[in-house]
Amino acid sequence: MNRAPLFTPFDCRGVSFRNRLIVSPMCQYQAEEGRVNDWHYAHHARFALGGIGGAMLEATAVLRDGRISPGCLGLWSDEQIPGMRRLAELYHQQGIPLGVQLGHAGRKGSSAVPWLGSGPLTADDPTPAWPTLAPSALAHTSGWPTPEAASIEDIQQVVAAFAQAARRAVEAGLDFVEIHGAHGYLIHEFFSPLANRRSDAYGGDFAGRARLALEVVRAVREAIPAQTPVWYRASCVDDGEGGITLDDTVRLAQLLAEQGVDLVDCSAGGILGPVARSATLATPGHQVPYAARIRAEARVATMAVGLITEAQQANDVIASGAADLVALGRALLDDPSFAYHAALALEVTDAHELLPQSHGFFLARRQARAQGKSA
Repeated sequence: MNRAPLFTPFDCRGVSFRNRLIVSPMCQYQAEEGRVNDWHYAHHARFALGGIGGAMLEATAVLRDGRISPGCLGLWSDEQIPGMRRLAELYHQQGIPLGVQLGHAGRKGSSAVPWLGSGPLTADDPTPAWPTLAPSALAHTSGWPTPEAASIEDIQQVVAAFAQAARRAVEAGLDFVEIHGAHGYLIHEFFSPLANRRSDAYGGDFAGRARLALEVVRAVREAIPAQTPVWYRASCVDDGEGGITLDDTVRLAQLLAEQGVDLVDCSAGGILGPVARSATLATPGHQVPYAARIRAEARVATMAVGLITEAQQANDVIASGAADLVALGRALLDDPSFAYHAALALEVTDAHELLPQSHGFFLARRQARAQGKSA
């Protein structure tokens, strides 16, 4: 029997993943007032039928003013629960766990959708610009508005909003939550010395800059059942001199794990410029070393991301012990049946037991034919 490491199960608290491939959160910018609609259902249906091990919904705002754009999903209201439940049921019909990435856009919020330029909204746009929040009154980059420096009351509201959104996610039937602490959004802004110039308890040294992340994790952990996993998305290194280093992130990951984080989702960049590419060369698997070091030194499970596009490449990540899971975005957009095709490429003889019925049946049939048997 050939059981490639990529097709071994993975257990995380009370949730089991049939294989190590995860749908990465991919912003669709198609929501209205944060609500799921048919676009999101169609986007996810192709992955739910493709043999994936698990999936995560796109960055979902915990506050209305915490959206990246007017088209972002949200969980700041109970009215947004039914749409999320619809997506959970879609994946559960195929035996696939579904999670959600909860975030606050911080100073990168109030922006236009990508096909309108992704720049800051203005008062004249169909959805007018709204005030943004950040650790310090520093604009994201040239041409962007100066955000409001968060007060202690603002910070407390954000922490409570993460907890409430996590509770709504569980009520919607989602299986795990991920806290978005990366890509230049609010929690990342607090942790990065490039965006945080505060002199109070939420700034200054490492402990001050890490405080918001740890408070959010504690609040979320307390708001949801013990068997529900909590993941954390980290920009492991910053895209500017004097920013976060991998040493910082290893140290943060250790503290996150102590507070109940079960897995660190390892990305990079975004505090000053485009996500990830500004921190490292965009070569295949360029962020895998971050996941490997955090897994080894912080002793917490990790997920690898970043131009992982081939079956053998993904399998090698798991086989080498670099990460516990592999998240795919563009590769799945190109081939929603990536998992099925990966099982064929890796000659996984019992993959029909590890894939949903939609592909498990055909794979078993194909293997039986190859052995000269009827099916």
